[in-house]
Amino acid sequence: MSAPAAPPRPSVVARGVVACAAVADLLVVLVFAALGLASHDGVVDAVALARVAWPFAVALAAGWALARAWRHPLAPVRTGLVLWAATAVVGLGLRVLTGGGAAPAFVVVTAVVLLVLLVGWRLAVTLVVRRRQPAGSS
Repeated sequence: MSAPAAPPRPSVVARGVVACAAVADLLVVLVFAALGLASHDGVVDAVALARVAWPFAVALAAGWALARAWRHPLAPVRTGLVLWAATAVVGLGLRVLTGGGAAPAFVVVTAVVLLVLLVGWRLAVTLVVRRRQPAGSS
């Protein structure tokens, strides 16, 4: 009798894909902060952008660790939803703890915008990849 075959190992996600996903997520946070600054202050400069974005960037990094996002960086549900929740909740918490405001309207806008952006780009990539796969392949 021969030994049973080992189960197939999960594929390793290419480092480039992980890096691109991380950069895309950071860009989402920067776009979110820039949109907020532009709509309220009208001026978006590097100092203001860093001041508004840092709590959400730190929260995003925590979300990457929590979700182990490097394993499935493009997964809209498995990764995107965890990143969204962590970025919104922890980011808002850090903002409040450091003297920033969190009016109810801001909390709602933050949650919706981060959901649309962090999960949305992953959904778009997933749809494009699926459409490009030949019929019958997985």
